[in-house]
Amino acid sequence: MSPHVDGRRTARRTAAAGIPLALVAALIAAEPAVGAPSGEAHVIRTATLGDIPLGAFSNGLLPGTVADDRGVDLGGIGSDIYPTGRKDEFWTVTDRGPNGQIKVSGTKRRTFPVPGFDPVIVKIRVCGDTVKVLDAIPVTTSLGKPVTGLPDQQGRDETPYDYNALTALSYNPNGLDTEGIVRASDGTFWLVDEYGPSLVHVSARGKVLTRYVPKGLNLTGAGYPVVEALPSVLLHRKINRGFEGLAQLPGGDLVLAVQSPLSLPDTDAGEASRTTRLLRFSPKKVTVTAEYAYRFDPVNVVDPGEDDTSELKISSVVAVGGDRLLVEERTDKAARLQLVRLDRSSNILGSSWDDDTTSPSLEQLDDPEASGVPVLAKNLVVDLGTVAGVPGKIEGVARVDHDTLALINDNDFGMTDGAGAFDADGRLVDSGVETTVSYVRLPHRL
Repeated sequence: MSPHVDGRRTARRTAAAGIPLALVAALIAAEPAVGAPSGEAHVIRTATLGDIPLGAFSNGLLPGTVADDRGVDLGGIGSDIYPTGRKDEFWTVTDRGPNGQIKVSGTKRRTFPVPGFDPVIVKIRVCGDTVKVLDAIPVTTSLGKPVTGLPDQQGRDETPYDYNALTALSYNPNGLDTEGIVRASDGTFWLVDEYGPSLVHVSARGKVLTRYVPKGLNLTGAGYPVVEALPSVLLHRKINRGFEGLAQLPGGDLVLAVQSPLSLPDTDAGEASRTTRLLRFSPKKVTVTAEYAYRFDPVNVVDPGEDDTSELKISSVVAVGGDRLLVEERTDKAARLQLVRLDRSSNILGSSWDDDTTSPSLEQLDDPEASGVPVLAKNLVVDLGTVAGVPGKIEGVARVDHDTLALINDNDFGMTDGAGAFDADGRLVDSGVETTVSYVRLPHRL
C-alpha cells in the first residue's frame, strides 16, 4: 500500500493512511454481543472493518491500477467467507468491485466508478470488535496482469459505463465477478464467478490456473486457460446472477450454486421461477458429476416484507459433513439457512432438464416434484431475519464449530444506485453500511 494518501481524503478516512496493509485495523466499534436467549439462535460477537482507501489498497497490490478511487473505501469482501483453520481467521473475496446502476433516458446502465479495480482474496482476523486485514492476494492472469471486474462479452453481459453512466468502457474477456471461495489442501483457491458463470482455479498467489465455463460460451482473448467443462444449459443464466455459492465437500468435490433460476426459456420464466440448480464438480476428474434441483420457499416466507419472487437468491453454500450442505436462501433484507443432503437419487445431470429445448422447462414447472423432478429435500436450520443484530445482505457463511456460524455481509463498497451515488465533484456519497462479521450461536448442533 502506498505510504501516502493525498489531502482530498475526508477526516474519517485519514486514519488508514501510512499504515502497512498487514497492519490495517478496523477503527469502528461494533455493537455489543447479544445475550443468549434460551433455545434461540443469537449473535454472540460482532466485528467491523474500518475505512481503508481503495486506491491505496489496490495500488499497494498492483501499482498504478487505480488512478482515482472517487472516495471509495475497501469493501465488498463479504462475497464469501471461508475458515483458514486458525481461530478467528478467514479467507474472504471481493466481487467485481464498486458498481451501481443509473437510469439514462429510461434505461438502466451498469456503472464501474473504479474500472481499474481488481478482485482480491483477502485474509482477515476478527480481533475483538474489529476486523483486521492480514493479507491480500489480487486475482491475475497467467502473466500477473489484473483480471479486473469488467464484463466479458458484448451482447451477453451488461455494457460497462463510468461512474456517471455517460462514458462507455471496454469489455474485458479476463474480467471476473468473483463470489464464493474455498481453499484446497494444496493451498490453491477455487472461486466462482457470475459472468460465465465460471468455476475458477487460482494459484496460492492469485494467478488464474484455469477458468471452467459452460460449453458453447466461446470466450476468447483471455490471458489464462479457458475450458468449456460445464453444462451448456448454464448459458441461460440471468444477467448478474451466475454462480454465487461454493462449498468444498470432505472428499474434495466442489458444490456450485446458481444464484437464481435460469432464464429458461426466457427472462419472464426465470423471474417467476422458484427452482434453481446446484452442481457437483470433481477437481480430480475435472468434470461435473451431478446436478440438483433446488426449490426456494415462497419469497414472502423468506422475507415477509417482499412480494417479488425474482428477489430470491442463493448466496452461500457450506459443507457441514458428509454430503450435507447449508444453503442460504435470501433477499437483500432477510435470509434463511436450510440443510440439504446431496443424495444420488436426486441427480438430474444429463436428463431432459439439461436440454434447453425441453418444454416446459424445469424453471417453468409450478410443482417440479409432481412432474417427476427429484427436488432436494431441505430442513430449516435458522431464520436469520429473526436474529437480532444480523445485518442485511449476508452473502458469506462459514462454520466456526459444531453450533456456531460466522456471517459476513456485502456492503457494496458503500455504494448506492442512482445518480445520487456521487456528489458534484464525483466523490462517493457513502451509504454508511459497513462490512461486518457476526458470530451466531445456534440452539442445536449442526
